[in-house]
Amino acid sequence: MSADTQGDVLLVEDDPGDATLVEEAFAATEGDTRLRVADDGYEALHYLKRAGNADPDALPDLALVDLQLPGKDGCELLEAIRADPQLRCLPVIMLTGSDDADDVRRCYEASANAYLTKPTDLDGFVAIAELIERFWFDHVQLPPVTQSP
Repeated sequence: MSADTQGDVLLVEDDPGDATLVEEAFAATEGDTRLRVADDGYEALHYLKRAGNADPDALPDLALVDLQLPGKDGCELLEAIRADPQLRCLPVIMLTGSDDADDVRRCYEASANAYLTKPTDLDGFVAIAELIERFWFDHVQLPPVTQSP
């Protein structure tokens, strides 16, 4: 990843310890990833809709979403994102502690872009952060943001 690569990520994570690990992981990379944290699905959806309505360019480049969230779980959030014409192209990566095959299937059926199981230590989180930055910010061409009617 180049040092001047920038990306905006919405992290949806209710566990403060995991949120801190993700923040530290992105801080340890060479990229300039800006992280916004929402601690439940309702807060995340509210933020995305508000940002998209105010300025579609303010939407994050991707969302990292935990599956096990209070209220609206990660898959329900994903379904709400995919149902919204302004948000449906937002890349959503599930980053969760579950490796249950039914959870994996459910998220892919709801159109997750990827499903990653959380590592157990900071080095593992740094490796994931570097891969996300390298792939999503250096190589993937994302669709242009569209205004809602």
